[in-house]
Amino acid sequence: MSKKLSVKHLLGIKELCLDDIELIFETADTFKELINRPIKKVPSLRDITIANVFFENSTRTRLSFELAEKRLSADVLNFSASSSSVNKGETLIDTVNNILAMKVDMVVMRHPSAGAAKFLSQHINASVINAGDGTHEHPTQALLDAFSLREKFNSFKDLKVAIVGDILHSRVALSNIFCLQKLGAHVMVCGPSTLIPKYIKELNVEVSHNLEETLNWCDAANMLRIQLERQDVQYFPSIREYSSRFGLTQKKLDALKKEIVVLHPGPINRGVEISSDVADGKNSVILSQVENGVAIRMAAIYLLATGK
Repeated sequence: MSKKLSVKHLLGIKELCLDDIELIFETADTFKELINRPIKKVPSLRDITIANVFFENSTRTRLSFELAEKRLSADVLNFSASSSSVNKGETLIDTVNNILAMKVDMVVMRHPSAGAAKFLSQHINASVINAGDGTHEHPTQALLDAFSLREKFNSFKDLKVAIVGDILHSRVALSNIFCLQKLGAHVMVCGPSTLIPKYIKELNVEVSHNLEETLNWCDAANMLRIQLERQDVQYFPSIREYSSRFGLTQKKLDALKKEIVVLHPGPINRGVEISSDVADGKNSVILSQVENGVAIRMAAIYLLATGK
């Protein structure tokens, strides 16, 4: 296996090959061991400057990236578009060129428009990590989700993973589908028909509108939140009805004849897509996902920064 990524940027899972994903996982194994030691910092990227450029609010992802960068001893610039010249009409390229003029080596960007990270990568010399672009992709989330499953199951061969909820508006769902399929897992999406995109069957995934049937099929369920901020029309009658049909409760888990692993990319709408007792219960790996997020992002940053 090559010890270098085949890509200069991390724009989406679609651009990665299986060797890339496995190299990121191997590197994350090392970093996870490191961040559980008393001294959690390494001098690996002491000469690297990274700009976190967020055109959308995202406390968890931004903090995870920032912590990963600091654990690697990189210099970190944080840029929030909501309090910047973007509000005065400055373009994406102008904003980032100004940041690059400060001699930045890498840009981690979240943007509300699909394709923004790719567009940026074509116009600047620095490496770009996509921290979420519209409803398109969120590659590091898919990698940390799969890494968390790898810890539980060791192998993806014949593993059945369900992605439940707002598939239509979710960049997490698309990246997870690409990642899990490359690793050899089977994927089913589940949700109201109005929240399942028409193109989904072209991606070779199974589709269900019944949560109980889905839970009986899968080994692990990734519960997505309803993205009300991306919805301009009403896709289901009420939150209460959605929760009744597609919310994961302990009662639904207890009705199964097996144990399944429960994931959630966060932030959690407790009592909507997942009940508190499930989120905090023995089936849940949600806190492991948070810890693994730092290790995976350290791995991606390190491999891109040292692979040039």
